[in-house]
Amino acid sequence: MSSSQHKQHLKDFIQELDEDRFYDAHESLEAIWFPRRFEESDEIKLLKGFINAAVCFELIKKGRAESAKKVWNTYLKYKPLVHKINSEHLSEYHFLILHVEKIKDKLDINQLGV
Repeated sequence: MSSSQHKQHLKDFIQELDEDRFYDAHESLEAIWFPRRFEESDEIKLLKGFINAAVCFELIKKGRAESAKKVWNTYLKYKPLVHKINSEHLSEYHFLILHVEKIKDKLDINQLGV
């Protein structure tokens, strides 16, 4: 995948989160992650974390709080990897973390105990 395609998927992810299209956001990042899912790469694991954040938001939307907690914890597990990677997309990943946190606050998932 080219760098510009990668960046476009990241932009799509943000837009879809903003539109509460969490399943679509998950799909946008999965386009990057899926072909590389077997790599032992911190960047790929970080992308998996972002995918899990979107899945968590979709589960909240569907009223499945217990499942959402589990998936959110997977996001939290991978989030610190942003400090270990060397990627041309690093600034975008930092922005994604801030954006995911903004959506989390909007959805008030703290009430779930996550």
